[in-house]
Amino acid sequence: MNERFYLLKIQLLDVESAIWRRFVVPASITLDRLHDVIQIVMGWTGSHLHEFTIGKKRYTEYPESKEDGLECGKYRLGDLIKQKGRTFHYLYDFGDSWEHELVLEESRYFNPELRTELACIEGERACPPEDVGGVPGYFEFCKALKDPNHEEHENYMEWSGRDFDSERFDADAANWELMKYLRWSRDRYQNWERD
Repeated sequence: MNERFYLLKIQLLDVESAIWRRFVVPASITLDRLHDVIQIVMGWTGSHLHEFTIGKKRYTEYPESKEDGLECGKYRLGDLIKQKGRTFHYLYDFGDSWEHELVLEESRYFNPELRTELACIEGERACPPEDVGGVPGYFEFCKALKDPNHEEHENYMEWSGRDFDSERFDADAANWELMKYLRWSRDRYQNWERD
């Protein structure tokens, strides 16, 4: 692989016990694909809108006007972020408002054991469930899960699945999903439709 790689760290903001991931992407990744990777490494499901804020510009999937932002699929991360230590933001789910901060930790990341262009190196804690109600809802959710006497304990256990553990993160599982993503999003020799 002759491509330049970025080592990024993403952290969910405003949550008491830090939820973060460290992951590798090619510098040439487009912002729409970076969104896909973030969804995978964080554990989100991709069922809500998102936007990146880099400097004073906003990038989103389908902006209706320039005031709504720029189309993220037209921009490559390496063209927008170059300097080690540079931060930018990612907002997921405009209702729950999950704010993330990303830091470019290394702009020429090299690991001879890296065999793929996308990799989750490490992280801590599980991502909140979708539609839990943002930071306040997640705080209440965790409180209810820990207290069997809480009035919402059983409802939340059933809703989230009985195996939800806010302290657990599995980098191997994230990497498995990244491998599947690479497989299904690769370039093809022929277009789907005939010319």
